[in-house]
Amino acid sequence: MVLDIICLYLNFYVVSYLKIPFFYLNLQNVFLPFCHLPVNLLFFMPYRRLPNTDKSRVNALKNAVECFERQEFGQQVISFKTQHEAKTFLTIFEQQSFTYQQTLDNQVSANKRYQQIVHMTRLYVSHFIQVFNMAVTRGEIKKEHKLLYQLEPEVNALPDLSTDKMLLHWGKCIIDGENERLRNGGTPIYNPQIAKVKVHYEIFKEYRQTQKFHQNTTNRNWEELVKLREKADKILLDIWNQVEEYYKNEKPYSRLIKCQEFGLVYYYRKGEKELTPRSDKEM
Repeated sequence: MVLDIICLYLNFYVVSYLKIPFFYLNLQNVFLPFCHLPVNLLFFMPYRRLPNTDKSRVNALKNAVECFERQEFGQQVISFKTQHEAKTFLTIFEQQSFTYQQTLDNQVSANKRYQQIVHMTRLYVSHFIQVFNMAVTRGEIKKEHKLLYQLEPEVNALPDLSTDKMLLHWGKCIIDGENERLRNGGTPIYNPQIAKVKVHYEIFKEYRQTQKFHQNTTNRNWEELVKLREKADKILLDIWNQVEEYYKNEKPYSRLIKCQEFGLVYYYRKGEKELTPRSDKEM
């Protein structure tokens, strides 16, 4: 077994770094009599890589299922247990992928409208505060009345409205403050009137709740999809291992082609010689 590993690592070093096919070296004559691995395994297969997107996972599973159905009688490349598991899981995973993408699209679409509403609400709230501050500066409204709006009497700058949370807070303060001042006999602010500010504020609150619902739905579907991805990778790994095991005695290029038919994806290492039909003839 130790010599088997030595053979494999020597081959990898020679092919990857010296760029010389192993079968051209006399070292093979030294180690081969003591090596218990099939000769074709002394030729390294390109390394394989599992799919890394949901679409590629679905395609890989579909490809494997189609190969199951094309298997000839008596040719069992993949166990029946794995076949059944893959077919059942494919339907579940494909549906969850579609559901997540649909909820994400809905959230993105709703967010465009939501941002427009946030912009208009911020515009009305900030404009109202500016007009109110100018009325205080002109002496039309007493400075002390600013406390009804949770505003500092000596500060004329706009409060922070940069976040949705702050906009929600100051919108309520402005509406409540103006209503309280009017109940005490104050003159209403015009352009914009508080009624118009309130309309935009209420729409903003409603859409904010809707957007939260979209976000929670998308996050929930995302978490479910992440769990299914782990299972998808596990099933694909099992399928790929069984396929490579079934064709392990094939010559390198033939093995590569037959494994690729089942959806296995291979990549050549840097400097590694590409397998061709000639590779099989030279063995």
